[in-house]
Amino acid sequence: MPRTLRHHDGTRFRDLNHNGTMEPYEDPRLPIDERVADLLGRMTLEEKAGLMCCGRMIPGDGARRPSGAELIAERGINTFGLTAMPTPVEMARWNNHVQDLAAATRLGIPVTLASDPRHGFTENPATAFTGGAFSRGPEPIGLAATDDPALVEEYAAAMAAELRAVGVRVAIHPMADLATEPRKPRTGGTFGEDADRAARILAAYIRGFQGERLGADSVACMTKHFPGGGPQENGEDPHFAYGTRTVYPGGNLDYHLKPFEAAFEVGTAQVMTCYSIPVGTALAEVGSSFNRDVLTGLLRERYGFDGVVCSDFNVLTGMEIPGVVALPARNWGVEHLSLAEQAAMMLHAGVDQFGGETRSDLIVDAVRSGAVEESRIDASARRILRDKFRLGLFDDPYVDPEVAAQVVGHPTRTELGRRVQRRSLVRLTGDAFAATPRHRLYVENIDPEVASRYGTVVERPEDADLAVIRIDAPYEPREGLLERHFHAGSLDFSAAELERLRKLCATVPTAVDVFLDRAAILTELAGCAAALLADFGADDDLVLDAVFGNSPTPGTLPFDLPSSMRAVEESREDVPFDTRDPLFRCGHPHAPR
Repeated sequence: MPRTLRHHDGTRFRDLNHNGTMEPYEDPRLPIDERVADLLGRMTLEEKAGLMCCGRMIPGDGARRPSGAELIAERGINTFGLTAMPTPVEMARWNNHVQDLAAATRLGIPVTLASDPRHGFTENPATAFTGGAFSRGPEPIGLAATDDPALVEEYAAAMAAELRAVGVRVAIHPMADLATEPRKPRTGGTFGEDADRAARILAAYIRGFQGERLGADSVACMTKHFPGGGPQENGEDPHFAYGTRTVYPGGNLDYHLKPFEAAFEVGTAQVMTCYSIPVGTALAEVGSSFNRDVLTGLLRERYGFDGVVCSDFNVLTGMEIPGVVALPARNWGVEHLSLAEQAAMMLHAGVDQFGGETRSDLIVDAVRSGAVEESRIDASARRILRDKFRLGLFDDPYVDPEVAAQVVGHPTRTELGRRVQRRSLVRLTGDAFAATPRHRLYVENIDPEVASRYGTVVERPEDADLAVIRIDAPYEPREGLLERHFHAGSLDFSAAELERLRKLCATVPTAVDVFLDRAAILTELAGCAAALLADFGADDDLVLDAVFGNSPTPGTLPFDLPSSMRAVEESREDVPFDTRDPLFRCGHPHAPR
């Protein structure tokens, strides 16, 4: 079919044949279902298989992996999860570049760019990113601490506007997992332990990103990790071979499905699977990407979900960037099967898109070998195309770099992010310090220039009238390029660190602010600090304002804080509020002790 290239000129474009007409799928006047059907009927098996791969892309990088040009032109892949991201202007230009590459292909199917969270404080190459010009709010767990759905929806819409401005049209979030296991490394990405609170915050988040219905002004949400990655055995993460199981000693699977039910109610466009193997349920004991009980029985049949199902990334082939990182496949429960058998099993289970994968040949071979019917491939291709059409990508996939520079990090969005940070702060114990310029102030992990606005900063605690320190929740450091980014293991501070903190608190009245990216054992600190606060990602001045009473601390704990590691070890991973005699209850300071 003769085609002309699409070029971005700041206006809407049309794809024309040389005779000046449009094919039906290119005609925005037609209903989306008609456009999908027309395009699907023109596609080869290889093109459908390319559609079903969601590769990874580092904008501007082609030296260490196949470039965007290769993957788009040669393999027909047109969905990519972004890793590193340049400036807004550069990212917008990159989006337009890859859209031009896509326009040059036989059918001109536009690229869909997707991203993990980029608006918080956590940097983890597998789960979330910081930096750049994006406005910054708290981690998702901090959104739960506000327990303010209207504010969360407003902030989610602001995040979506920034992503949309640079060309990102799928959010690989929110996380519907529940924080019922206190040791869970990714607690910060959840909306807490209380399924009802998590459900209402998650629903507001999706409404903010997608609007009332998915359209050209939306960023589609990929809600994860179905059927719930909260009850990880001993709190270990399923990215690693020692964290392959979600366990249900309390028989509490339905509790963990509640946030997903809220996501379905508000129309989440997509769902991502969980890596781990469900144990202690009636479901098959294989990873969810291979699990027909989970994806067809629960997701499709019980809940009637007909959106795109994407596997969590790199379950099949792992990930390798030569000279940088090599990560194994996360094919938990099916390691004994061949790669071809695993791919066919994913398709039979109900996966539409292979996250992080570029081996479209595995899908083609599954059909050619007779292991999978092409009609099954058509069903997935139809869902993926439908979202591209609903998002308006076929009508105009381009963005304006100048507009991107104005939208991303705009002062109104920056201030909104800070308002949400402030709203998420929790006062655990103590009263505000009375601030005067004469106070001599000792600080740790706080910018001294910022602290100097609240008193005279001194270098030694013994020379101070007051101390304010910021610390992280404790964890056990792990070896490995990726593992070191996952804060796992014990929630206890080391004996040496506790002794240091006790000595500091005995030397000078001390306010301690703890970054709770997961739970922590704060029993000793609660007994010696003059004031104890919790944050979930907040700027230094906002924490100091809270310490000195310049602003309220309206947030409430989104999970219980256990009183001891013994209580954690004796609790059941899938049961909320299950640690004996917690130090602070979910909902503190308004919840009863």
